[in-house]
Amino acid sequence: MTNISDSLKDFITTRRSRRRFLTQTGLAGLGALTLSQLSGFNSVAEAAQGENQGISDVNILNFALNLEYLEAEYYLRAAFNRGLDDSDITGIGPLGPVIGGRKVDFESDVIRQYAEEIAEDEEAHVKFIRAVLGGLKVARPTIDIQNSFNAAAAAAGIGPSFDPYANEVNFLIGAFIFEDVGVTAYKGAARFIRNKDVLEAAAGLLAVEAYHASEVRTVLYGRNAMNPSLGIADTVQRISDLRDSVDGPDDLDQGIILNGRANIVPADGNALAFSRNMDQVLSIVYLGGRNRGGFFPDGVNEIGGRRGRGR
Repeated sequence: MTNISDSLKDFITTRRSRRRFLTQTGLAGLGALTLSQLSGFNSVAEAAQGENQGISDVNILNFALNLEYLEAEYYLRAAFNRGLDDSDITGIGPLGPVIGGRKVDFESDVIRQYAEEIAEDEEAHVKFIRAVLGGLKVARPTIDIQNSFNAAAAAAGIGPSFDPYANEVNFLIGAFIFEDVGVTAYKGAARFIRNKDVLEAAAGLLAVEAYHASEVRTVLYGRNAMNPSLGIADTVQRISDLRDSVDGPDDLDQGIILNGRANIVPADGNALAFSRNMDQVLSIVYLGGRNRGGFFPDGVNEIGGRRGRGR
């Protein structure tokens, strides 16, 4: 994809500014959404079949963009009480509103700074992917970051409702829902990326998403260790179990405690992160819906304006 490669190189050369250069050239985090979300096929034959079905770098980047829209809107509202700029949400497919979201009253200056940094990273991801795609970028679909959390809480057995903006611990639990999904999505998509410049940028996106996920998991584990009566580890485990229940028969997802010990890095026996494919990712963000639902009430936008499918 020569055009994408040229756009990527132009974007990199015009955004050189200390650490922001790293995030805005794609060396930043997904998640939910994210390149890895198109991947996860379990064999070379399946990978070849994916290519035959027309999975291109443009498809992968646009799928990632949908997820980055979700993450950016959540973090920006929680950290700064604002969303993406109007200039950063237009494109192919129906443009939707954002339902819910508000600023969190952070008690800790440290957690506030974490939130602000992640929000800026996710906003940079949106800008970066849109710049690379140019006229082939999809618009922001309808995003629900209010009712979706209530539905997730009910499905996970946490309670009838959950407000991620009520306090900083709830905010981190809300972030936990997204960040691990983004890491596994980028990991899964890597095998389909054909352009090496795009692959390098995707590796950067994956790395930053992993930093974000680790940051969230570490703080949640620490808070749980300081005050086990809050039940943070149990809440996180219920969310992990919910993700496992909707993304297929495999038991892959992990909470922040495993075998009675800290589990900051969810990985397999070889200490490798696992992958999710597009359908698995959509099933999670749709909260089990087949074609839409959950965080994307009308589905995600695909190239050509088609709606994304769930399981």
